[in-house]
Amino acid sequence: MAEHAESSSEETEVSRRAPVDWRRTGGRAASAVASIVRWVGLVFAAFLVIHVIFTVGSANPDNGIVSFVKSWADGLALGFSDLFTPSDEKLRVLVNYGIAAIFWLVVSGILAKVIRRVGGAS
Repeated sequence: MAEHAESSSEETEVSRRAPVDWRRTGGRAASAVASIVRWVGLVFAAFLVIHVIFTVGSANPDNGIVSFVKSWADGLALGFSDLFTPSDEKLRVLVNYGIAAIFWLVVSGILAKVIRRVGGAS
């Protein structure tokens, strides 16, 4: 009989748990995904800006860090790397990669806002 009493107390503990608020949980998940999207856009823009700084500052292109940043920046520039073609190399990198950095910031911000709205986060 004591065994029966223990099992009924376990059943009442389970039934006393608060129901899961799925809307709030979905909002938290959407907010987390939106934050990740925003950070990725920020990191991409940072690579592009660092490449611009290295180019305008005449950094050694044979340096490992400079070549690593340039390789990432070339991929992240998408079609912006040859959008404008002024004769000065530094001006070309500044304008084109600067526009690409702004693109990543704007697109990641818009995408994060859409994810938050669709996911129910405020």
